Amino acid sequence: MSMPSADSLLNREIGLLEFNARVLAQAADADVPALERLKFICIVSSNLDEFFEIRVAGLKEQLRDNPSGLTPDGMSVQQALQMVSERASALVAEQYRMLTHTVMPLLEKAGVYIHLTDSWTEEQRAWARSVFQQDLLPVLTPMALDPAHPFPRVLNKSLNFILELSGKDAFGREAELAIVQAPRSLPRLLRMPEALSGHPHGFVLLTSLIQGFVHELFPQISVRGCYQFRVTRNSDLFVSDDDITDLREALQGELPARHFGDAVRLEVSAETPPALTRRLLVEFGLQESDCYRVHGPVNLVRLMQVADLVDNPSLKYAPLVPAPVKAMAASSNVFDVIRSGDILLHHPYESFSSVLELLQQAARDPDVMAIKQTVYRTGNDSPVMEALIKAAQNGKEVTVVVELLARFDEETNINWAERLESAGAHVVYGVVGHKCHAKMLLIVRRELSGAKHRRVQLRRYAHLGTGNYHPRTARLYTDFGLMTANEQICEDVHNVFHLMTSTGGQVKLHHLWHSPFTMHPNLIDHIRAEARAARAGKRARIIAKMNALLEPTIIDELYKASRAGVRIELIVRGVCALRPGVPGLSDNIHVRSIIGRFLEHHRVYYFHAEGKETVYLSSADWMDRNLFRRVEVAFPVLDKSLKARVIRESLQIHLRDNTSAWIMQSDGSYRRKRSKSKTRHISQQELLARFSSVPG
Repeated sequence: MSMPSADSLLNREIGLLEFNARVLAQAADADVPALERLKFICIVSSNLDEFFEIRVAGLKEQLRDNPSGLTPDGMSVQQALQMVSERASALVAEQYRMLTHTVMPLLEKAGVYIHLTDSWTEEQRAWARSVFQQDLLPVLTPMALDPAHPFPRVLNKSLNFILELSGKDAFGREAELAIVQAPRSLPRLLRMPEALSGHPHGFVLLTSLIQGFVHELFPQISVRGCYQFRVTRNSDLFVSDDDITDLREALQGELPARHFGDAVRLEVSAETPPALTRRLLVEFGLQESDCYRVHGPVNLVRLMQVADLVDNPSLKYAPLVPAPVKAMAASSNVFDVIRSGDILLHHPYESFSSVLELLQQAARDPDVMAIKQTVYRTGNDSPVMEALIKAAQNGKEVTVVVELLARFDEETNINWAERLESAGAHVVYGVVGHKCHAKMLLIVRRELSGAKHRRVQLRRYAHLGTGNYHPRTARLYTDFGLMTANEQICEDVHNVFHLMTSTGGQVKLHHLWHSPFTMHPNLIDHIRAEARAARAGKRARIIAKMNALLEPTIIDELYKASRAGVRIELIVRGVCALRPGVPGLSDNIHVRSIIGRFLEHHRVYYFHAEGKETVYLSSADWMDRNLFRRVEVAFPVLDKSLKARVIRESLQIHLRDNTSAWIMQSDGSYRRKRSKSKTRHISQQELLARFSSVPG
């Protein structure tokens, strides 16, 4: 199988930064309510944290282990790091500029105000000092820097201050530098009483409180300057496949080290003197290009709390009221409903409560004998997990495949695994070396069958999804779910579970595509089939929607299909390594990204298939990890009416979007779609309107 040349691929890290630039553009959109604009700025900060913790950390490891190595797009690792530094610096500068000059003034007009130290009145300063003395001073521990006091350990992404001092302490030592670390237990944002603030919603940052009164930590010493800084560290966990005997135990031993991995980024306030910045860079083993000087708080993620604390509907999106699933109203017994025909769920427009109802009925139903489910991300407070625990307590045979290595959810999943086991459920951790990312639920029920000769038989019911079993993200992410009693699909799901919980050879599946075995070859076969149809003069079309497109052989097959004349339309929310619109290479490929209120998360693969229109839904992006190093499934939509819904609601509507779509250029940049048409099409708004008008 051939691979595309390096110059026909785009850089992954720059693609991720381009995606965050598109997210940041939402904060500049006048149609977006002010607090939602603030949230988009915070989302970019959160995304950048993970970008440095994982992607930049990975590049630095590559540079250390193989200095002459190249990235897939043919760039040296050193060049890639330099490009990342330049592009990320520009993005961060724009982020703070937008916060200071656009979003905060808008919020101030609406009565939301952050009181910075230099704006305090005497009364506000007295209140702030009281808060500092009562709530902060007892838990702050200043640490001098001198031969007897080495530089303290600094936790990943923690808030810290470096101070310039002058004077002599009680022992006669010359005071020069000190570090103050803000404990994570302290709130980063405090509400000022309205009467004192003069604004309906006045807030003070923890940073301001510490900088305003830090001198009280150093009696009879002069504080010449106090500057905030933050370090981001490598947070990728390493668990050797060869050495472990218990994955959970090995992971529990590894998690604490995440806080003290190798430093990859230093953020400092812009006014920090160069000498102090150099000192910090030396302490953390970083270069000048790893330093980001910011005009504001070093951690904007914490400002997300403002949106939670301000109760003003005019500053937020209208509340989401997911539509009830019409088919579920046909009967109080969810199994009767599913048995009568497949049910398609489109979140967040349709309620996730239907999935919860399926699980909760299964937990209570005396005829349900067994439940099997995968868990990737589910949250700390999960009705899904509580239903599984209840099912186990009720004597059901409950088997849960918990992915312990779901990044940044490892501790949560360990806790759930322990609770499930305590309730009597069987808990397994999938396949070492292959994350279980598939979203599957299988229920085995004892039922009577036959009109004349009634006999007991076992019937299986399945739920397959593109997103996690997480009620909160089901209100924020767009995803599809399919409930079915189709015997062949349920048998496929059973066999995939069997591969994860037991051992044995690969079993041929009826309908499901299964990573790391059949999904990649099936995708290649379907792309090639469209190319053959095009060469034969027949209509050929591929539409695919996903979060990321990076896998080189898939990209190469798409290039070949384009040259054969296949019309290819890709809706890729995040990073895309394919170059669209290159003459002679990808003339027939168009790539767009949809950025809006909800995070576009579902993966949909459409092939014209000479008029048959094959449609698969999946948990898998077209990336190496999803296709070769994860357990994933793609499942077909067999019901014609449901297939038409998927095409209409996830493909056609986004291809028609002329307002929230970004069109990818061949150099990897994006341009906002600005239609000359007077009619604006905003896909997510149209879907919200469509489902709100659907009778329950």
